[in-house]
Parts: sequence; structure tokens; C-alpha cells
Amino acid sequence: MMVLLVIVAGLGVVTLLVILFAPHIRKYAAGGVCRSPVSLEGKTVLITGANTGIGKETALELAVRGARVIMACRDIDKGEESADSIRASCAHAQVEVRQLDLADTCSIRAFAQKFLAEVNHLHILINNAGVMMCPYTKTIDGFEMHIGVNHLGHFLLASLLIGLLKRSAPRSDRGRLVSRSQLRLDPELSRRLKDTNVTVNSVHPGTVNSDLTRHSTLMTIFFSVFSTFLKTPREGAQTSIYCAIADELHSISGKHFSDCAPAFVAPQGRSEETSRRLWDVSCEQLGIQWD
Repeated sequence: MMVLLVIVAGLGVVTLLVILFAPHIRKYAAGGVCRSPVSLEGKTVLITGANTGIGKETALELAVRGARVIMACRDIDKGEESADSIRASCAHAQVEVRQLDLADTCSIRAFAQKFLAEVNHLHILINNAGVMMCPYTKTIDGFEMHIGVNHLGHFLLASLLIGLLKRSAPRSDRGRLVSRSQLRLDPELSRRLKDTNVTVNSVHPGTVNSDLTRHSTLMTIFFSVFSTFLKTPREGAQTSIYCAIADELHSISGKHFSDCAPAFVAPQGRSEETSRRLWDVSCEQLGIQWD
């Protein structure tokens, strides 16, 4: 009984401390904020996985800044609901939803073909969609789901749209490719785009309280209980927004960012040899050539 009372008292003290210091904890957890005043009038942005979480918040912010935002979503109905929500928040928002399943290379190719036929410019490509902790499954093409969606799907999409991204922006106003950090191919892609008008950087959004944990009941409960210590989707979107628009990053490419600032990368992630090998393997798995 005494041990139980001690445990309960300890939990009470911890709870009290969390309540007292909650504002400071939230401020720390929120991380950096994109303070760039840049307008995106006349710009076209493509965001994958834009119907929820970080993607939706990114779409809202860029639409508020005047961009034409194309939301590439696997579930059209959920995408339209999110688009309606963005329009309700911003009367002048130019948002549209297009179907894209990153777990199906045929869907990716069909999306890109239609996109290139109907959209004249692409200034910013944000590879945001992702899956986490889902049960072991394979994509339509036989890839393990995490590697297939988070990496190979976006790799194929970028390869199909990079030409339009290059053509859409003069050197005075470069095109930008921003990827949520899954596997860091941005150094290799940056090297290959060195003499073009396109920059590429990766971002780590931090630990965000989003529906990415939907495949794990335990993690969903954990995130709910400790939400004070986590970023909201809006806070998690700040670094993606920063890398997509900040003037000071105009010529910065091949870097990794977190909390709207350059972030540490482990030696393995900085290896040019590993990056090139991963590039070659990715092309081989997809059956493409990307010179």
C-alpha cells in the first residue's frame, strides 16, 4: 500500500509540474517559425499528401500567400474536404485536388502525364506524403510499403516532373524541391542539378502529433497523452514552408533543415558514395534512367 501511495504521489507531482510549466514546454516543443514575408502570387505549388496533417497546413499557408496549390492525394474525397476547409479559411485560396497513389507506379505515371498536359508551370514541389509503422504490406509493384511510398514513389514522381520544374523558373527566381526526410538523396540530386535553376533540400519536421501513428494504437495513445511535448501539424509544417519560400535559401541546395535552420546530419547521411549507390539502386528498382 505504501509503495502504491508513493507512486500515486509521484505521478501527482509530475502532473502538477507539467501543468505549471506547460507554456514553456509548448514554446520549446513548437520549434522554429517561418517568418519570411514572401508572396507567392503567380506561383504553382504541388504538395503530396496534402489532405491532412503537415501537408494540409503547408497547403493552407502557401495558398494564403497567393500560390496556386495542387494537392496530390490518394483519397480524393478526403482531399476535397481539406480543400474546402482551406477555402473556408482563405477566401482567395486557389487550391485543387488531384488523385495520386504513391504506392502504385502506374498511378504516379498517369498523374504526371496528366499534370504535364494541363499545368504549364511548376515552381515548388513538396514531397510531403508518407507512411509510418504500417503492418508489413507491399505496394502494387511489390516494394515494401514504407520504402515504396516514402522513397521510391517520390523518386519516380520527381524524375517525371523535374523537367517542368527546371523550365518554370529563371535563374533569378529558382524552382525548389523540398522533401520530408526519409532517405537523404538530396545531396546527390543537388549535385545533378548543380548547373540548373532548381534547388533541392530535405527537412525534418520534428515529432508531430499527426495521424501518421494511426497504424499503432499504442503510439496513438502515447502521442495523445504527451501532446504537450509534441508539435502540432501547423508547427511541424514550418520548416517545409521555410525551405519552399525563404529568400535566404535562394541558392542553397543539398542541405538538411529542422526548426527552420540547418540541421545535423550523421556521417552516413553525408556519404556521397552511399547517396550515389542509393540513386543507382532506386533507378534500377523503378526501371528508369535519370541522368
